[in-house]
Amino acid sequence: MLTVGDKFPSFKLTAVKAGPEGLGGPGKSFTEITSESNPGKWKIVFFWPKDFTFICPTEIAAFGKLAGEFADRDAVVYGVSTDSEFVHLNWRVYNEDIKNLEIPMLADTKKELSEALGILAKDEGVALRATFIVDPDGTIQWASVNGLNVGRNPQEVIRVLDALQTDELCPCNWEKGKDALNPQKLFEAAAA
Repeated sequence: MLTVGDKFPSFKLTAVKAGPEGLGGPGKSFTEITSESNPGKWKIVFFWPKDFTFICPTEIAAFGKLAGEFADRDAVVYGVSTDSEFVHLNWRVYNEDIKNLEIPMLADTKKELSEALGILAKDEGVALRATFIVDPDGTIQWASVNGLNVGRNPQEVIRVLDALQTDELCPCNWEKGKDALNPQKLFEAAAA
């Protein structure tokens, strides 16, 4: 699996558009998203195993509800699975939790991105619940993977993004607005 310090792979995927535009129907609902889309932005890329399942819509809806908070941090969120854009669209139409989703749903139908990242479940052949924070230069700054039966906490992704964007030393449970660690002060306190 690719990890912190690795370049996020190049990709070119069809996606269901975010928001009401995503419900326009085939031909109107789709767009192409590439690794070059949204230049200069932080990217949150999260994967789920299968559409029309139980845990996945809870996570997707939770990320979608935080889309504005990510945007406030100069970040875009891409949700990805190995299902097709047509399956994504159909799922959005019939699932109230994700009907008004404010993030695009990317279709990695050839599994090229999932494979390049090393996040395909060995037995299932679907993407694991992987999450990546990618900096504006395309370098992975945070990677996390859950088993297929455990959902994520998107608030933790925001907390980590906030910490990464400070470019400071952030202690355990650090939150935006709290002090980061100051090594000089720590050395002075230890010497006293």
